[in-house]
Amino acid sequence: MPLDALISSMSLRHRITEAQTAIKIAHTEPKLGQIALVSSFGAEAAVLLHLVAQSEPDMPVLFLETGKHFAETLTYQRQLARDLGLRDLRLIRPDPEALSTQDPYGALHSFDAKACCALRKVAPLQSALQGFDGWITGRKRYQGGSRKTLGVFEGDEATGKLKINPLAYWSFEEMRTYAQSHALPPHPLLEQGYLSIGCAPCTQRPQSKDDPRSGRWSGQDQSECGIHISRSNDNNKGNAL
Repeated sequence: MPLDALISSMSLRHRITEAQTAIKIAHTEPKLGQIALVSSFGAEAAVLLHLVAQSEPDMPVLFLETGKHFAETLTYQRQLARDLGLRDLRLIRPDPEALSTQDPYGALHSFDAKACCALRKVAPLQSALQGFDGWITGRKRYQGGSRKTLGVFEGDEATGKLKINPLAYWSFEEMRTYAQSHALPPHPLLEQGYLSIGCAPCTQRPQSKDDPRSGRWSGQDQSECGIHISRSNDNNKGNAL
């Protein structure tokens, strides 16, 4: 095996072990309490979901069903949950009363995307996490922004809970190699040119291939949904799930 290929293979094996260890600790360490995985079932979600399914298939998996997802995302969510054998998938929906008062016509995203995200994502997740002591995310350092300094374990200022990022140090190539080696199905919108996938009204194909998130909230003063922003520093400079 060429040296470069050997180094790449060893690096990925190390990353897999690192992620598996973090997931195992999160699920079995009594001092950490109850931990859930929060997944968007987006462009890169399959890798972390597969890692969890292989070692801890009973771990609660929370999916924010905003009511604004692409139909392809909902189909993909059902497919992955079935194929990976996720045993405790929970669909987290916005509060019906809040929807009826704050977004009665379902058009809030068109004139106040931040408020729509707060209503359909941030508030439902905060409510769902009340029964947990921490949560697992799929964020990676290579995604840029404030994620460049991610650690595997961190405190979450927004919720006061433990946040675990098993893939923090993975590279894009390692993600792709893992997905291919395990024959993980890609999100169906990837082949249509979408590289970062959120709610349908606020997601376009990226303006630049070098910035996969450039298609999110295009033309708006927003760069993420607010889930990973401290409430004391709510300036939309964080990173979306």
